[in-house]
Amino acid sequence: MQNDHENRFTHAMLTGLFVGIIDTLICLTYNIGYRNLTGYAPSMLINVSSLIFAVNLLLLLTGMVYFVFSKLFGNKDYVYIIVAILFTVFLAWKTEIGHRFSDATVNAESKGLLLGIVLILGISAIALPFFFRSKFFEKHVF
Repeated sequence: MQNDHENRFTHAMLTGLFVGIIDTLICLTYNIGYRNLTGYAPSMLINVSSLIFAVNLLLLLTGMVYFVFSKLFGNKDYVYIIVAILFTVFLAWKTEIGHRFSDATVNAESKGLLLGIVLILGISAIALPFFFRSKFFEKHVF
């Protein structure tokens, strides 16, 4: 029984990590494209280093959170999905009402970059149970 418990934890954690690696590539591509399109230059908060480390760490932790939800609620993934959706909407709302810069153009560009990354991570967090339970994913990734 303990071995099954450890295997599920490891599987959830590694699923989160794998999704985090894919998300890192998506976020880096979005970052480059967004900056080229808008000309947004400040990179104190969102830069290559922070994306590489933060995205992987956040999705790894998301995998662990998913494991806790699956232990508490069993196969009722909808509870985790609802919480993930609500958390994503909350973070998107907080991003939208936040003000980092006094220049309105730079502030709007900052919101656009951060909002895109929040939505990418939120969609991946919502999709985590589907990857966790996918036979194709299990066969070809693990």
